[in-house]
Amino acid sequence: MEPRISRRSFLKKGVCTLAGFLLSPIAGYTYARYAEPGWLATKKVTLQLQRLPAAFDGMRIVQFSDVHLGFHYTVEQLGKLADHIQSLNPDLICFTGDLFDSTTGQDGPLTSQVLSRLSAPLGKAAVLGNHDYYSKEPKKIIRILTDGGFNVLMNQAIPLKRGADRIWLCGVDDMWDGKPDLPSALSRTAAKDECVVLLSHCPDFADITVQHPVDLQLSGHSHGGQVRLPFYGHIITPEYGKKYVDGLYTLGGGKLQVYTNRGIGVSVYPIRFWCRPELTVFTLRRA
Repeated sequence: MEPRISRRSFLKKGVCTLAGFLLSPIAGYTYARYAEPGWLATKKVTLQLQRLPAAFDGMRIVQFSDVHLGFHYTVEQLGKLADHIQSLNPDLICFTGDLFDSTTGQDGPLTSQVLSRLSAPLGKAAVLGNHDYYSKEPKKIIRILTDGGFNVLMNQAIPLKRGADRIWLCGVDDMWDGKPDLPSALSRTAAKDECVVLLSHCPDFADITVQHPVDLQLSGHSHGGQVRLPFYGHIITPEYGKKYVDGLYTLGGGKLQVYTNRGIGVSVYPIRFWCRPELTVFTLRRA
């Protein structure tokens, strides 16, 4: 009589078999090249902010980042992403840089048309990333985003209002190739004890942000490492994306929360492993 195999043993063998399959050279590369880059993860994150006004309790922010159009990501795919974002009923839509990978090509007007399909009661805002400078056309990128209805924040702050309450949405230029100036961005808010959300492409800018009255920083840039190993994590990340690589961090004894989005597209290498592309939906709560 054959011995019975326990459920735990069966599951353990199944996991080991799957891991072996994924880690085998051919299967692993096929998965990393053709499967995971298109397997979008929609992450829902609830954040408590001490200075959030009552009128903004429950506010939903959808963040997307690092599209890298032209490098294995098309405008048609961006259109499907836009439809998905819209289905999430955001109050605010934020893009944190790297719209194109290296050049805008002929896709500028079509990209603006796709972006213009996005709408939210509190608007749409964006900042530039380092690849938006690699294109040597940062002004053209700004125009594409602006034509798509996005408010491009270059060391600027804008108020978001609900009734008698408001918060501030700030954005700084790219840390790597731009000239970020957070004091200038905060100049309208420095004397006020109001909630501030900052968009910064590079997450490691948080070491500067924590020295200022900012409650939440949203970033991208790192791609989460793009390739991660189980029980190890990311293998390599770009400059200014090495400290706050993926997910949520708390700095300054709780004063500042930083979230790093894994991005939508890929760059340098057209692969993702154990690091799915990410769309983040934040629900802000009054602490």
